[in-house]
Amino acid sequence: MDAPGRGRAEDIDPADQWVLNPNTGEYELRLTPSTPQSAVPGPRRTAAPRPGAVRTRTTTPAAPGRQVPPPRRRQEPAGAPPPGRRGRRPVKQKSKARKAVLWTGGGLAFVLVATAGAGYFYLQHLAGNIDTTDVGDAGASSFKKDEAFNILVVGTDKRTGAGNDGYGDKGSVGHADTTILLHVAKDRSNATALSIPRDLITDIPDCPTTQEDGSEKIVPGLQGVRFNRSLGESGRDAGCTMRTVKEATGIQPHHFMMADFNAVKTLTSAVDGVDVCVSKPVNDKQSKLVLPAGESTVEGEQALAFLRTRKSFGNSGDLDRIKVQQQFLGSLMRKMSSSDTLTNPKKLLSLAEAATKALTVDSAIGKVGTLKDVALELKKVPPKNITFMTIPVVDNPAETIKATVVVDETKAPQIFEMINNDISFTEVKAQEKKEAAAVAARLKGTKSAASDVRVRILNGGAAAGSAQKELDYLQNTEGVLKSENAGNAGADQAKTTLEYAPDQADQARRLADIMGLSGSALKSGESEPNAQGLPTMTLILGKDFKGAGVKLNGSSGKAPDVGQSTADQVKCAN
Repeated sequence: MDAPGRGRAEDIDPADQWVLNPNTGEYELRLTPSTPQSAVPGPRRTAAPRPGAVRTRTTTPAAPGRQVPPPRRRQEPAGAPPPGRRGRRPVKQKSKARKAVLWTGGGLAFVLVATAGAGYFYLQHLAGNIDTTDVGDAGASSFKKDEAFNILVVGTDKRTGAGNDGYGDKGSVGHADTTILLHVAKDRSNATALSIPRDLITDIPDCPTTQEDGSEKIVPGLQGVRFNRSLGESGRDAGCTMRTVKEATGIQPHHFMMADFNAVKTLTSAVDGVDVCVSKPVNDKQSKLVLPAGESTVEGEQALAFLRTRKSFGNSGDLDRIKVQQQFLGSLMRKMSSSDTLTNPKKLLSLAEAATKALTVDSAIGKVGTLKDVALELKKVPPKNITFMTIPVVDNPAETIKATVVVDETKAPQIFEMINNDISFTEVKAQEKKEAAAVAARLKGTKSAASDVRVRILNGGAAAGSAQKELDYLQNTEGVLKSENAGNAGADQAKTTLEYAPDQADQARRLADIMGLSGSALKSGESEPNAQGLPTMTLILGKDFKGAGVKLNGSSGKAPDVGQSTADQVKCAN
């Protein structure tokens, strides 16, 4: 590497010339105190150390009472430009990518990696030899620093990379074996890592792709197949997987990152291993993982074995392995965000080198400068506010022998809605407590039980299907069982309203609390008979309706219990 402004410096470790600036969070070049910043001396060469010798630095303190004389300036030859900015030697350009790694490495940059048996994300800037794929309109054309964004992390089961011949499916074309959708909030206060099971049954839409010879090809879609077939098969690229995620969840991925088996091995070694915990001893014959009960540190091949193990955890299925992967990711993030890593330039360089050799990204973020922007945005998210969860699923009812799963329609739609509406899962519980206290103070018991609320729901300008989704949420999550879908309202309206008869005020207050309706949304009037002929309130969902379970007053709705965890939690696999 060329030391900027100092010519070649083979005898100087590049990492030793960069220090963390606490004001910016990035590494900056610092020359030694004995070399003034304004003077630009040529490289000082020293004898190469003997093999096995340890290089040390020594400083001689000044004698008491003596002042250390300032360093002498080098005598410039006649006609030479004066020292300073104009006198600096030009920086050679061939090492620009590595310099970018150094400049941004100290800022808790970004590493988002998935392997055939594991998903894995971490904040560490990536630069260098990263391959790119043009996904066309399946993703965003550029990275927007002032908006929420979604990055799809894909790990394949293709047997590529040195030493990986024995892993995965020998004949695999590279399916989407592990997939995580990472949503980063607009205000960068939180993020959600949503795992997508490879055995999820979904539809794969038609997919425009660019072939190796540059030709365009539309790969026909498939209906009712495993999600993992969205990549590799029939020439489907990562853009096809992005389109499939949009089809299955309604969430638009903006960018993608894809990695091979080597990523987990090299990155875990770069941080001197990752701490894991198992509740019982593990001796897995297939993955070759051997661990005692309790805490251990794994890296390299052992870390990959930990993430690929299935038979030793839970019911030996993929869903239980996903939980173990998430626990591993949380531990990795804690290790990578520790001061021992962030203040160690050599370790950061090692991490960046490992990551650049493992990743493929979409062309919109495939440049060093753009990756730096991604890194600086991601480093703003606190680990305690990064939530791991899996798409809620149930066994496929079409199968006798349960091998695949389908989306749980009672829980998943709200998860998708909250992500699409940039709602933080980490703040839901705290918000619920505040709302409960406020409701208790305001109503003081003058509200009906949820089971006594009778309401008919109409769509008056909300997204198609909103009335049914809100009905499912009220019945399955809030216990408002006496509710029904009454179809579309006669006309669209800007605001959601609730009309009730005077003797239904207690019911109206209860539903207002559940939905976050303001006083202006409540209209005293007449009730309508339901299917049983009983007087029923009328709820019309207006254009301000944000989704099932999302409160109209802007606060978070009650999140369904889907077993989520956060990156700061320490858990043991079982």
